[in-house]
This record gives sequence, C-alpha cells and structure tokens, in this order.
Amino acid sequence: MSGAGAGRLIVCPTPIGNLEDITLRTLAALREADVIACEDTRTSKVLLDRYGVSATRVRYDAHAERRAAPRLVERMNAGETVALVSDAGMPLVSDPGLVLVQAAVAAGIAVEVLPGPSAALTALVASGLPAETWRFVGFLPRRRGELETLLRAEETLVAFESPRRAGASLGVLAELDPERPVALCRELTKIHEEIVRGTAAELGARYADEAVRGEVVLVIGPSPAGAADRAAATDAVRKLVDAGARPRAAAGVVAGLTGVPANELYAVVVAGDS
Repeated sequence: MSGAGAGRLIVCPTPIGNLEDITLRTLAALREADVIACEDTRTSKVLLDRYGVSATRVRYDAHAERRAAPRLVERMNAGETVALVSDAGMPLVSDPGLVLVQAAVAAGIAVEVLPGPSAALTALVASGLPAETWRFVGFLPRRRGELETLLRAEETLVAFESPRRAGASLGVLAELDPERPVALCRELTKIHEEIVRGTAAELGARYADEAVRGEVVLVIGPSPAGAADRAAATDAVRKLVDAGARPRAAAGVVAGLTGVPANELYAVVVAGDS
C-alpha cells in the first residue's frame, strides 16, 4: 500500500522500432506524468514529440540510476507521478530501471507496469520455435566456455547479440550442434526487418562472411536430450583444470564418472581455453 499523499511509478514500454506500436495506455500515462525518466532523453524525444508529450524529462541511464533514483522517489513521495521509459521495449529487460523500481517498492510507492512491445517476445513468436518453455538470457556471453554451456540448454533460448559477434556465436553453435534450429531476427518492426530461419550449420555458414546489420535477437531451439549432462561434465573438467589438474587426466576422470567420452570433453575444454 502506498503512503498517504504519495505519487506513483508507471513503467512504460516503448516501441522497439515502429513508433505506431505504442499503446493507448502508455500514451495516456506519458501525457499525465509529472516527469519522465528516460534512458536517453534525446532518443525519447523523437517518440514524445511525435505524440505531443511535453512532460519534464530527466536522464535515467545505467550510469545515473543510483544517483537519480532517490531524487525521483522524493518527487513521488511529494505526490508526483513518474513514468519510466527505456530507449526501446520494456524497461528493466536488459535496460535500466531495476534500482528505481526497488527504491519505489521499498518506499511503499505504488508501481504500475503497462504491457507493450518486447523484442524478446516478438522474436520468440516470429522464430517458429517451441515457446512452451523458454529462457531469455540477455546478451550472449563472450567467453567461449560460458557460451558453450549456455548453448546446451534444453529449452528454447532467446538472446540479444551484437551484429559484430552474431556470426561468431552462430559458428560456435554450429560446431556444437550443426542441426540445431535457429532464427536470426534483425531490425524487428523496422523497415528492413528480416527473419532468417535454418539450422545452426546453415546460419553459421551464411554469416561467417556476411555482415549482420542492425539490432539482432537470436532464438535458438532446444538442445537434444543429454546435452545438459554434457554441459555439467564439461564444467566439472574445467573446474578440475582450474584447480591444477592436467586437461587430459581431468577429462578421463570425469568421463569415467559420467559416461561422456573423454576425447569430447578434452577437445571442448582445450578449445575453450585457447
């Protein structure tokens, strides 16, 4: 329950590309807000000017979160309504906002979250891959060992990826499981939207030399049964090696305990450390 005289925080998702995807509820909230906390006021200005929203705008990005959150809570405690927006999509989902939401909750301020555009959900549905059980992982890790472990997940994965690294990540997946179904979703809802579906081998080969342009979401189908066991075995070998064991000896010990071929474990660990 919010305190007497307190304002409120409204989390407002914004279009991921096409500005016409904003909802009527979001527009109403932005127009009624006393202040709009923007990840980048210059980016938000394009959307807000398009729809005649003139509320005060303050910067609220990853660098300003801890400094800005207490000030915004003070304003809400004084009875003002704060609308939170990121550059695109739902705030907090790989975007700033968590500090402010937590601060508002701790202060007993009402927090309202509006539904709206999401690049992760749009890509998941557009991919045509199983959506009963799926996991959003933010941006894919850069370390090969961490990436390999993640890619062995037994549920559909949805991930953001840098266009400069998309080809390399697809190449790693193609090495692990060339027949794995994948969809590369590029520039969603924009003029040059493109969704490329195929196997990891097909997309890995295509983007080995072809540059990927624009914002990218990768959707990766579930790995075959048993992949999680292999991931656990690989992780065990890495931990033994980190503790001082020789890679081949560590692979042999873990292979004897798990049944995963020692040569496979050795090759993966050596490749990850190279």
